[in-house]
Amino acid sequence: MSDFDTTSYWSASGPLPRFAALDRNVSVDVAVIGGGITGITTAYLLKRAGRTVALLDRRRMASVDTGHTTAHVTHVTDLRLTDLEKNFGRDHAQAVWDAGRAAQWQIEANVDAEQIDCGFQWVNAWLHAPVNEERKGDFHFEREATLASELGFDARFLDQVPFMERPGIEFAGQALFHPRQYLRALLETISGQGSHVFEHTDVEEVCPDPLTVVSGGHRISCGYVVIATHTPLMGKNNLASATLFQTKLALYTSYAVGGRVAAGLIPPGSYWDTADPYDYLRVDPHRNHDYVILGGEDHKTGQEEDSRQCYARLERRLRALAPEVEVTHRWSGQVIETNDGLPFIGESSDRQFVSTGFAGNGMTFGTLAAMMASDAVAGRPNPWKDLFDPSRTKVTGGLWDYIRENKDYPYYLIRDRFAGAEGKTLRGLKPGQGKILELGGERVAAYRDESGRVTRLSPVCTHMGCLVAWNAAEHTWDCPCHGSRFEPKGKVLSGPAESPLTRTDE
Repeated sequence: MSDFDTTSYWSASGPLPRFAALDRNVSVDVAVIGGGITGITTAYLLKRAGRTVALLDRRRMASVDTGHTTAHVTHVTDLRLTDLEKNFGRDHAQAVWDAGRAAQWQIEANVDAEQIDCGFQWVNAWLHAPVNEERKGDFHFEREATLASELGFDARFLDQVPFMERPGIEFAGQALFHPRQYLRALLETISGQGSHVFEHTDVEEVCPDPLTVVSGGHRISCGYVVIATHTPLMGKNNLASATLFQTKLALYTSYAVGGRVAAGLIPPGSYWDTADPYDYLRVDPHRNHDYVILGGEDHKTGQEEDSRQCYARLERRLRALAPEVEVTHRWSGQVIETNDGLPFIGESSDRQFVSTGFAGNGMTFGTLAAMMASDAVAGRPNPWKDLFDPSRTKVTGGLWDYIRENKDYPYYLIRDRFAGAEGKTLRGLKPGQGKILELGGERVAAYRDESGRVTRLSPVCTHMGCLVAWNAAEHTWDCPCHGSRFEPKGKVLSGPAESPLTRTDE
């Protein structure tokens, strides 16, 4: 491979279906502009909710920024939790991380609902001091870990994180997946029944009355527009408004190198250090080897004369960690920072939704934006609407009974279980009791009957993919999202679910 071949690992290993360009007038409920993780997930959720959608991209689907990610699926933000608390208040800090965690849950629910083979796995992540002494980082790990635990996140301080042998924090409940394999499966569900996917379709204009997207002389009539491009298009906003919005954004280029290493050399999971700019690493296990990706060398886009040196420095640091690595891919992507460190997600004008500024959390915040867009189209309340409002000046740290005000939102009905399973062994499971356990790296709804026999079930509700919980009073598995109930051994007790919970012990 040439030193200057910058095809990403994802693009080389995750082919996508092709779609025609817009060649006629169409009418849909929602037009979604932008075919990255935000746009594809938005179209998928809206289609599942019974809306007709037109998803369009000027190039190929998932080929630009989503195709050049490192795909850490994490709720741990670039802006540290202690800084979030200082800048925005304790409840707002929790809300930001909760939002990312809800997006992780949504990704897993989509994987389960569509049975997607994309290597989705829950992993630990470690924030640690820099390995290279020249890349200094000054950070109070113990204070950060304590705050995370107090707010309900599974975190602990370590004198030495695995492999890196530096002090840091272990965060449970993070995830990894293959983004293009995941999005390919979502894309395959969108077309049909009045919905469409169009590639090579440039948006020339968004007309406000009646709401219409214009491209190549063809028109998409719609009742709502979701702009899911990495940097938001002007849409139907005026030039002055769009220009002012751009001043709140800073675009950075980030680099990645990836290659094969011996299986088991580095514990699977995600790693970040506290240097500025920071390095970030992920490790995926394969059958005969592991694949490791190291990212970093961030700089403002257009302000580096020789990007080849960025790759060279990054590769040297990767070889210092894994001297025998067989480097196979080098690529770069773009991340967008905002003026206050939080993304902008919400309506920029009536019936027009935008999202940007995901920084290092594109997979989670992109998914969150899709969830919030789906709520906006349906007119549903969303707990993070004000927090990420594009028109905000600054979120204040004032009193806000965050959980109480949002307790009816589906995420909060199951929030406690995101802090971890109820155990990792069957030994504490009593006769007549059910628990959500983590067994062999998988979450299991386990029930022990009065004779001592254990039934292991998938905890995923067969209706819409939410996670069931054990009802100790009624001895049933209950779904907090839509109310389905199951007998202890998985049989449907009451709908809307029609199929039993899947047995995992057979």
